Amino acid sequence: MSALTQAMILAAGKGTRLRPLTLETPKPLVEVGGQPLIVWHIKALQAVGITDITINASWLANKLMDTLGDGSQYGVTLHWSLENDEPLETAGGIFQALQTGKLQDAPFILVNSDVWTTFDFAQLQDYTLGADQRAHLFLIDNPEHNNGGDFAVNNGLASEHAVGDADKYTFAGLSVMSPRLLDGLVPGQPAALAPLLKQAMMRFQVTAEVIKDHWIDVGTEERLTQVNHFIETKGVGDHRGV
Repeated sequence: MSALTQAMILAAGKGTRLRPLTLETPKPLVEVGGQPLIVWHIKALQAVGITDITINASWLANKLMDTLGDGSQYGVTLHWSLENDEPLETAGGIFQALQTGKLQDAPFILVNSDVWTTFDFAQLQDYTLGADQRAHLFLIDNPEHNNGGDFAVNNGLASEHAVGDADKYTFAGLSVMSPRLLDGLVPGQPAALAPLLKQAMMRFQVTAEVIKDHWIDVGTEERLTQVNHFIETKGVGDHRGV
């Protein structure tokens, strides 16, 4: 039986860099390879037995909910956490989902809705966070738009700064999180995830690994074209989200 039973997909952003495409279409519904970007994640999670999925929504939330509904069309149960007045940022959005019971008080897979990757979620099925562990991050080689990277890995531990000649890598928007990472946040107050991760890294509570799967941050029209070209020419391999 999988150690992880739930996931959260972050989908509340406005997608300003993809405008005008996202003026009337929520970014998670932008089509990649013939289906909405977020559907790739939902199907891939369902394929490995993760059927309890929370999605936070703000910009054009009604369009997102009308399209995806309760998730039954994909064989999952979708829990909607709405941020109507003001987006709560990454950590704030997760915290609201926890506070309102949309997300259960147990470790969960966290996925950024605006990435596309051939990473197989089956690699997470038996992942278990340690008692003091707050997160396990998946990193990738730095793309051109993030040459400096985000985090380093030293003996399996994630750190903000590289040691010696070690490389820094880019956070892939994929992780396993403990709700304890969010302890101390104030309900309804926007909060970013990166500062919380960096604080936990200083306490040696965040682990990480580098993955070699194809990955792209679908954040601009240029990169949207790139991912569609990749799928058209290379195919999707064993991607479970087809």
